[in-house]
Order: sequence, then C-alpha cells, then structure tokens
Amino acid sequence: ESLASQISDSKFKNVVVVVGAGASVSAGIPDFRTPGTGLYDKLDKYKLPYPEAIFDLEYYKNNPKPFVDLCQSIWPGQDMGPKPTQAHLFLKLLQEKKCLRRIYTQNIDGLEALAGVSVDFLVECHGHFRSSSCIKCRSPVNSTICRDTMLQGDVVKCSRCGSLTKPNIVFFGEELPMRFQELIDQDVEECDLLVVMGTSLLVMPVAGIPTWVQRNCPRLLLNRELVGD
Repeated sequence: ESLASQISDSKFKNVVVVVGAGASVSAGIPDFRTPGTGLYDKLDKYKLPYPEAIFDLEYYKNNPKPFVDLCQSIWPGQDMGPKPTQAHLFLKLLQEKKCLRRIYTQNIDGLEALAGVSVDFLVECHGHFRSSSCIKCRSPVNSTICRDTMLQGDVVKCSRCGSLTKPNIVFFGEELPMRFQELIDQDVEECDLLVVMGTSLLVMPVAGIPTWVQRNCPRLLLNRELVGD
C-alpha cells in the first residue's frame, strides 16, 4: 500500500518495469513454462523435436508452419485477437503519471503498445511484429504483406534472395535488439523503483536486471510465484 500511494503521488520519477508472459495470460495468451497450460506443453500436435524449436531459426527454415500458426493466434491488432489486460493498463498509468522510465518486456504480443504505451518507453527484448525482414539477407519486408500472408497460413519469400521472411521476433541464436544495449546501463543507473511482473526470470540477460539496479533501489515483485533473490 505504501508503494501504491507513492506511485499515485508521483514520488518515483524513473520506474523501470520488467514484464514477462504472465502479464498476458488473462488476455488468452499462455505463458511458456507453466506445466499443463504453458505454450511449450501445448505444442504436441506439431511433433517438434523439442518445444523451443518453434523459435529456432534452423527449424523454421525447414518447417515454418508451427511459428506461422502461433502468429495467427497472437499477431497484435486482430479484431478477435488478444486485448491489453489490467497489467498493461497499469503500465499506461505509469506513463500518464510521468514516472515511467522504461519497460523491458520479454513478450512479443505487442499488448503494451496496444494499451497506449509509447514505443519510446518500450524495449521489446524479444522483438515485435511491427516490422519484418528476410531471415538470410535481412532485407526489410513490407510488414502488412508479411502479416496478411501469415494470417492466411503462408510465408512471404524474400524478393532479393528467395529465403523465408518473418516478423522481427528474436529467435534462439539471434541477438537482442540494439536498443537493449543502448539503454540498459543508464536505465538501471537511474532507476528509483523496479517492478517485476509476470516473469520466471529464467532467460538472460533480462533475468539479470533486478540485480543490476542500485542496492538501495526498491524492487516490487508482482508474480504468481516467488522468483529471483
């Protein structure tokens, strides 16, 4: 209650938020690792060699269908698609209170932006659907065409080299967006409140953020389970 009152009174000026899949579960998007209900437990129908293959670039080259099917269910902005949750509206509220410094989201669903959070406040650590490119030559692809094609169950081929394309979602083995490296050091230095919500804190480097803020920085965990230290 004390922290809520301080947030309401705009006592914090540089709030950094780490967001994971748990923030989007009530929007109908499963998290990844919860036994029985997580995304990785729901992939049996694809006969993947291992659950994470759905985000594996080499596997995608040979069989893009599992990822295409996933895109059909979570591509942001669809009329019948997922909508922002109370968690995302809380992030927008921090922005309106002018106390938000940055959101480091591990999610690819784009619900922070759909809730009205400016992309200036977002670091989408695992990428987003707003742009697309070739997986080989990295040439940009019209994202609207990429979206429409994937929603029809197919994949756009690169007009330059003929390889597959995909939205700019970070697959295993790909580097995080440069925006992460450009902002993280100053953000954790200036952070006066760290909020961690809906994440298992298992995937680095995002999982390290709670240990990078100043020792006297308050840290608030909004999670179903206790994580971190």
